[in-house]
Amino acid sequence: ALEKKVVKSKVGEKIGLPCCHEIPSSESLHNYRVYWQKNTTDVVLAYAEGKKIFQHERYKDRAKMDTSNLTLWISPVEILDNGPYQCVVQRLRFSQNSIVVCDELVSLFVTAEFSEPNITAEVSAHSCESTETVVRCSSHGGFPKPKISGALNNVSVVWNASWVSESSLSPYNVTGKLLLNVTKDISITCFVEYDGFTKSTSLLLKKMNLCIVPTVPPSYNVITASSIIIIIFLLAIVTLTARYLLRHVCSRCCKPQDSVEEGVKECTKPPVSSKVTSETSSV
Repeated sequence: ALEKKVVKSKVGEKIGLPCCHEIPSSESLHNYRVYWQKNTTDVVLAYAEGKKIFQHERYKDRAKMDTSNLTLWISPVEILDNGPYQCVVQRLRFSQNSIVVCDELVSLFVTAEFSEPNITAEVSAHSCESTETVVRCSSHGGFPKPKISGALNNVSVVWNASWVSESSLSPYNVTGKLLLNVTKDISITCFVEYDGFTKSTSLLLKKMNLCIVPTVPPSYNVITASSIIIIIFLLAIVTLTARYLLRHVCSRCCKPQDSVEEGVKECTKPPVSSKVTSETSSV
């Protein structure tokens, strides 16, 4: 039976996959054939009689084998390296056919770090009549497919989650959506979990003030029209005030008249000297 081991690594790291056989110090690699295969079909590296006879193009300059303990080293690790590997070791004999010394599977499980979750809140367009708020939590660039969860004032909530990935061996983008009725200040936390790792972000949502409309500076035409109206209004006040003062003064310096207009006329008549009057009488 094939023994299966699991090795975990992150994208960009250097990782060693152990082989099931180690060459004794009394022997050399010349006495062996070694095959490192992926998915039991694709040969990654192959050695025969101490020489490398094959290397897969995708692992060129990224994979090498330790010639003593036969460990397969991969650097830097990529998401596509994820999967099972098989180390097959054959010992060569002069008089007989080669014999299989070991044949063992080891699985490489690759993870890619997700970004810090980003929480956004979108207030309903009718915020004056409604307190509904759409909250979204998103994270991207990670592997494998994550789980998204959350807490609202320390009480668990379930996100309406969606995932995007080009293939089963490509980075994932995840988005969670909540529809909340924000009637008071609340604290919301978003968790993105993948292969034992967790990323989280918290956000305080404030209760929305109803019907607050942002002030918009008036246009130039509005300012000009408003200025003209104010000037006309001030001129009218000055005119009315002057007429009132004139009437008030005349009422004190003149005899009472039948009408205001006559009083004004009487007050505006030029005064006749007493000398002229007596001369007129004599004549």
